[in-house]
Amino acid sequence: MEKFEFICPCHFGMEAILKKEILDLGYEILTVEDGKVTFTGDVTAFARANIFLRTAERVLWKVGSFKAETFEDLFQGTKAIAWEEFLPKDAKFWVTKANSVKSKLFSPSDIQSIMKKAMVERMKQHYGISRFEETGASFPLRVSIMKDIVTVGVDTSGESLHKRGYRKMIVKAPIEETLAAALILLTPWNKDRILVDPFCGSGTIPIEAAMIGANIAPGMNREFTAEEWTGIIPKKCWYAAVEEANSKIRTDIEMNIQGYDIDNEAIKAARRNAIDAGVDKYIHFQTRDVKDLNNPKKYGFIITNPPYGERLEDKKDMPALYETIGKAYARLDSWSMFMITSFEDAARYIGKQPDKNRKLYNGMLKTYFYSFLGPKPPKK
Repeated sequence: MEKFEFICPCHFGMEAILKKEILDLGYEILTVEDGKVTFTGDVTAFARANIFLRTAERVLWKVGSFKAETFEDLFQGTKAIAWEEFLPKDAKFWVTKANSVKSKLFSPSDIQSIMKKAMVERMKQHYGISRFEETGASFPLRVSIMKDIVTVGVDTSGESLHKRGYRKMIVKAPIEETLAAALILLTPWNKDRILVDPFCGSGTIPIEAAMIGANIAPGMNREFTAEEWTGIIPKKCWYAAVEEANSKIRTDIEMNIQGYDIDNEAIKAARRNAIDAGVDKYIHFQTRDVKDLNNPKKYGFIITNPPYGERLEDKKDMPALYETIGKAYARLDSWSMFMITSFEDAARYIGKQPDKNRKLYNGMLKTYFYSFLGPKPPKK
C-alpha cells in the first residue's frame, strides 16, 4: 500500500502528547521537532488524522524537501517536484504561508511568488497549456525554510484543526481547543474523576474534557480541504473514518464536569457551545466567582486558564486574584490543580510551590503550566 509522509504542527511543548496520539492511530513516527511531528501513513491517514487528532493544528502532506540558498535554487527545487502527479489540470494552487528561520531566503512574499511560478512552469510543460483556469479543488501549500532546507507541505485541513465547529459563541481571550485538549491530556484526569474549571469562559476546557471522556473525535462535525481531492483520496476513506469515529463514542457514561465564570454572558455562550458539541449533558455551567469555589467531593481536578493580566490596566489585579485562587484551592485539600498562565508570580501568590512547572507557548505568548498534585484516591 502506498505510504505518504505527513507533518503535524502543534503548540510548542505539546509534541509528546501529539506523538502519542499519532502512535495510538497506528502510524509510524519519523521525527519529533519543536512544534511539529512528522509521520508516515497510508491513504486512510488523510482522513483519520484530521478527524481524530485533538492536539495537531493541521495535517500537511509533505511533498518535497530540498536545499535553497538563492531564489534560483528555490525555483529549480520547486520545479523538480512532480506536481503533475497530484495536481489536476484545473487545480487551484498557491503558497498560502511561507516562514523562514536562520535561512538566506527570508521574504515570505518573494518565496510565495517564485514557488508559484515554478509550479506553473512545471505544469505547463506537463499539460502543454500556457494558462491554468484554477477552477477545481484547492491545494494550498505551506512552506517552511529552516537553515536553508525548504520543506513543502500541502495543507489537507483547510481551517486550523482547533476550529472544531462547536465554538460559535466566544468571549474575550479564549483558549484554543487544541491547546485545551493538550493541557487535559497532560494531566492524570479521567472521566471518573470530578473536573472543575473556575474560569471557564466560553467553555472550551470543560467541553474538550467531555469530548475526551465520551471519546468523541474532534473533527467529526467539520469539513477538510482534502475531501475535494477525489483523484488522490477515495471518498470511502472519509466515510470509513467518520463511521469509525461514530462507533467509538461512549454514550453510556456519566461524568461530573463543572464550569464556572463570573461573567453571566460567558456562561450563556458556554452552554450554547456545549450543546453544539453534543456534550451538554455531561457539564454543569454556573455563574460563580472563584472565591466561592468549594466542593464536598474528594480527589477532584481543577484544570483552568485564569486571566494573565496581559493588558497593563489588569496587571495590578493579578496578585489579589491569584491569592484568591490559592485560598479556594487550599479548601479542597485532596484535589489536584493544573493551571496555564503567563503571570510569572502565580505560584508566589497562590502560596504553594507547584510539583511541576512546564513552559509552553500559547501562540507567541510564553506561558507556564503549573501542576499542583493532590493525593491519589485509594484503590477500589
